[in-house]
Amino acid sequence: MNKKIFTEPLFKGNPITVLVLGICSALAVTTKLEPAIVMAISVTIVTGFSSFIISLIRNTIPNRIRIIVQLVVVAMLVILVDQILKAYSYEVSKQLSVFVGLIITNCIIMGRIEAFALGNKPFPSLIDGLANGFGYGIILVVIAFVREFFGSGTLFGIQIIPLNWYLKNGGFYENNGLMILPPMALILIGLIIWVQRSISKDLIEK
Repeated sequence: MNKKIFTEPLFKGNPITVLVLGICSALAVTTKLEPAIVMAISVTIVTGFSSFIISLIRNTIPNRIRIIVQLVVVAMLVILVDQILKAYSYEVSKQLSVFVGLIITNCIIMGRIEAFALGNKPFPSLIDGLANGFGYGIILVVIAFVREFFGSGTLFGIQIIPLNWYLKNGGFYENNGLMILPPMALILIGLIIWVQRSISKDLIEK
């Protein structure tokens, strides 16, 4: 049971490519690989532990204020993540800018709390939250890898494509400027969805 909870969001129930959630941050933070990985880890932590905490207290939350309680828990975790990033990875925190704070509004987090954590025990809820965070993170990392490599010729800010390959140095290559523009992230997500649904025909009905 727990194995299925963990593996489902990685492919057949991926929050971005199947459920089409969390698209905004996928567009905004994937021009470079490092901030994309940090964002993926941050969302995974918040999704996992918010589901865990809400599941722990689910039987004590009055239904009329459940959304408020959920937002308070998520906001608390986001603030903790934001402060840790500022303390230990300030440059990445600056690159992510307001998008760390906007994790609070990420529909994947609230969706998993409503769809799973409120009706299941804490440990399966933790697994479900972490798995959905991983599924989200995988897509972010793939998109960021392609965008940074072909858009800047680097990975983690390190030059990968040799400088003597570039036209200005007498070579044959030029970075693709389209890759670092927001529409390219949307195009890449569309391509991933197309490939995924070509492999698994049953996803088309979802």
